[in-house]
Amino acid sequence: MPSSIDSELSDKWRRGPGIFVVIDVRGALGERIHAIQQLYDPKLANYLPPHLTLVGSSGVGPIEASTPWERLREALTPITESTTSMALEFGAPIRFMQTDIVVLPLTPNGPLRELHERIVRSGLSFQPARFSFTPHVTLSFFRTLTPQQRRELLAMRIDEPLVVDHLRLSLTDEPLPPRALFELPLGNTP
Repeated sequence: MPSSIDSELSDKWRRGPGIFVVIDVRGALGERIHAIQQLYDPKLANYLPPHLTLVGSSGVGPIEASTPWERLREALTPITESTTSMALEFGAPIRFMQTDIVVLPLTPNGPLRELHERIVRSGLSFQPARFSFTPHVTLSFFRTLTPQQRRELLAMRIDEPLVVDHLRLSLTDEPLPPRALFELPLGNTP
């Protein structure tokens, strides 16, 4: 099936390399969301595991790709060590900006916003943001959905909370797949 997003992306939309900060959706919840992605958007399911992008897409752009790993650790370790893990509830799925992109939103306020803002104020250099801070986990991104598929996705409910207990940094240089750099556990994570 053709991609709804490919037609919207042009060379001027594709950004250069950058470092994203993500939170993976793990365990049974990650498997459930991955199964939904496989059913409704196999390209997305095969491209990336389910995740929330904390830094790099909304609120602030990616961290400059030239940032040394040591500098990343120096800036982010005090933040992760002083942040406790959190369990966050998903809202009902929504369509993103009149596209066929369907996401599971999380509240943009509270402890997740605080974590995001602390990273923004860390002294690292960031590329420009494309959108205001809109934390979410994507269910469908590439595929053009039929009206029936859209209704099915929008009717889904995820009752399990997202456990935020780590930050994973990855280097992205579209259209290549992201490359994992390293992971930092949050303060009270074993």
